[in-house]
Amino acid sequence: MKRTVFPGSFDPLTLGHYDIIMRGLTLFDEIILAIGINADKKYMFSLEERQEFLEKTFKDEPKIKVDTYKGLTVDYCNFKKADFILRGLRNPADFEFEKAIAHTNRKLEQIETVFLLTSSGKSYISSSIVRDVIRNNGDYTSLVPDTVRLKPR
Repeated sequence: MKRTVFPGSFDPLTLGHYDIIMRGLTLFDEIILAIGINADKKYMFSLEERQEFLEKTFKDEPKIKVDTYKGLTVDYCNFKKADFILRGLRNPADFEFEKAIAHTNRKLEQIETVFLLTSSGKSYISSSIVRDVIRNNGDYTSLVPDTVRLKPR
């Protein structure tokens, strides 16, 4: 079985993430959407909300699992017996950043990273842009799956 981990904060899940995940389904038997927990990071959405976004979005896709983890991604991959890490690339800056991480992961644990280029119509979308639109009361709905909606607070 070809199992991969797609790690991220998913704060929130975007159509860019969705694009990479759906295209990754053609390459892997199972994709684990692994929400990294970083105590030093300030999130807009709670861990529970981010998990719910992922679970609702992919509820009808049996090849996708949603999980959380702390620590090194490579350690989590070993624990889950995943042979690959899936990552999306939007631009050259993403490539340079992700390349360094991929080299380090391969050095630490001999795990391969598979890069997919985000579809051209989605390459401008990032979670930070979505958060900024939300903070400024803009219409974020065209940037995220339908399952990602703010709850009244």
